[in-house]
Amino acid sequence: MSQSDSRPADAAPLSDAALDRLFRTARTHNELTGEVSDDTLRQLYELAKWGPTSANMSPLRLVFVKSAEAKAKLAPALDEGNYAKTLAAPVTAIVGFDMAFYEKLPYLFPHTDARGWFDTKPEDTLHTIALRNGSLQGAYVLMAARALGLDCGPMSGFNNAKVDAAFFAGTKIKSNFLINLGHGDPAKLFPRSPRLSFDEAAQIL
Repeated sequence: MSQSDSRPADAAPLSDAALDRLFRTARTHNELTGEVSDDTLRQLYELAKWGPTSANMSPLRLVFVKSAEAKAKLAPALDEGNYAKTLAAPVTAIVGFDMAFYEKLPYLFPHTDARGWFDTKPEDTLHTIALRNGSLQGAYVLMAARALGLDCGPMSGFNNAKVDAAFFAGTKIKSNFLINLGHGDPAKLFPRSPRLSFDEAAQIL
């Protein structure tokens, strides 16, 4: 029996159509239109939250910028090249991470005193830990969005300090990157850029 044949039924690979949607044919869209319901955004988070993080710390904090008022708060922080497309997108997710993630650990990791592992660490160490795990969760958000049929435009190109002041004042939450969400037009995409081959990027030891 081959290794693939010995897998349990619930560990079977996803269909090619699902893998295409998540990876092979999924693209970064600059122009996004349509509507994204609040229910879809809630579903998106309910999927993304299950991805692993260190000690289940879950530092991800999201703001879904959807209303005209919220877009007006975000606009001054956007670089010129991202301004029009972001304001035109149905929703922009501000992907942030909470530097005080350890405050939630008694609930998230209750079987030991995980809070004590982090609450006395220096800020630069906490920043590294929260950024790493928050970035992982940001990628889960992207994949969850694709799984729900949304197109995405992840990007930097904004002033983090302005975003933090506008949306996270009085907290220890820091912005990481943005994801525009909506529905894109494949006809408006550039040809797909190449990727490195396995031998260029990976090895099996």
